[in-house]
Amino acid sequence: MGNRLLYGRAFINLYYFFTISLLFLSDIFGNGSYDSLCKTRESTERMNMSEGNREMLLKTRGLTKQFGKHVAVDHVDMHIRRGAIYGFIGRNGAGKTTVLKMIAGLADPTAGEYEIFGCSGKSLAKVRSRVGCLIEQPGLYPNMSAQDNLMIKAELFGIRDKKYAEELLELVGLVHAGRKKTKHFSLGMKQRLGIALALVGNPDFLVLDEPINGLDPQGIVEIRDMLQCLSEERNITILISSHILEELSKLCTDFGIIHNGVLLQEISQEQLIQQCSKRLELTLDQPEQAMPILDRLGITRYEMIDVNHLYLYERLEDSAQINAQLVEAGVFPRELRIYQEELERYFLNMTAEK
Repeated sequence: MGNRLLYGRAFINLYYFFTISLLFLSDIFGNGSYDSLCKTRESTERMNMSEGNREMLLKTRGLTKQFGKHVAVDHVDMHIRRGAIYGFIGRNGAGKTTVLKMIAGLADPTAGEYEIFGCSGKSLAKVRSRVGCLIEQPGLYPNMSAQDNLMIKAELFGIRDKKYAEELLELVGLVHAGRKKTKHFSLGMKQRLGIALALVGNPDFLVLDEPINGLDPQGIVEIRDMLQCLSEERNITILISSHILEELSKLCTDFGIIHNGVLLQEISQEQLIQQCSKRLELTLDQPEQAMPILDRLGITRYEMIDVNHLYLYERLEDSAQINAQLVEAGVFPRELRIYQEELERYFLNMTAEK
């Protein structure tokens, strides 16, 4: 009875894996080789190299998913540049996994659409082989080794060389556990193997749902370094979800913050750093009157946030002098303060219930 339950769980987990595989393998079976997959990929790449498609790899328009009366994802417009590492941030239950499932083809949108490599609708089947996914938990055969689990998927791509699996295991730090049955793996080891499975077939776009879940601090650093390497050396675009902004801030180039199914903000790493960097905040009745004075003082790194606030990102140590120059010119700040927001606090403020 225990073995039946074990295998039952394995088959349920493998449902996601085979669903993704069957979406794009019909053409590969016809040719029976990984070389044919590469040729298909190259022709698709040429087909999609129009000016508009060169920049954006993924675009969603009004993407919505509703379960009964519950709207899990509410008109999400997401934009991911080619070569980016996009951090998809949100609390548990915010809608992250549901969005990733739709992008991976595991769930149909209730409304809206999405485009990958310039393809949408039925034409997405042409590019599914270029997308590697780890959604929720990796589907593993528990009584098989890590290497054998990898080879099952590799053979679907026409890859039969076991060295291929060994290279992937080395990449994710499991080379010494390749022959160990996966039922004896820790949660962190299973996550590593899940990433290796997502990399089978050398995808151009990697979709990872909470991949650092269950990893110890050293493991998190190793996975972060590995993903950075994949992005830089293989030019893989990565979409990675998490609820830990602090950790993703060390890796990602762009961020999307989702809350209660709504995409609140898309922001670049540079913009996020600027938002959270130390700054001098000026509260004034008419901020535009202060701007020429700041220009005369040689201050260039400032911005008007709204009708009452100016943020300065340089010469913070000269706040007293800046205040004196403003007052002398007839501009009277109501408040000056030096402020620095922590990344986690920024995220919490963004997702605070109104």
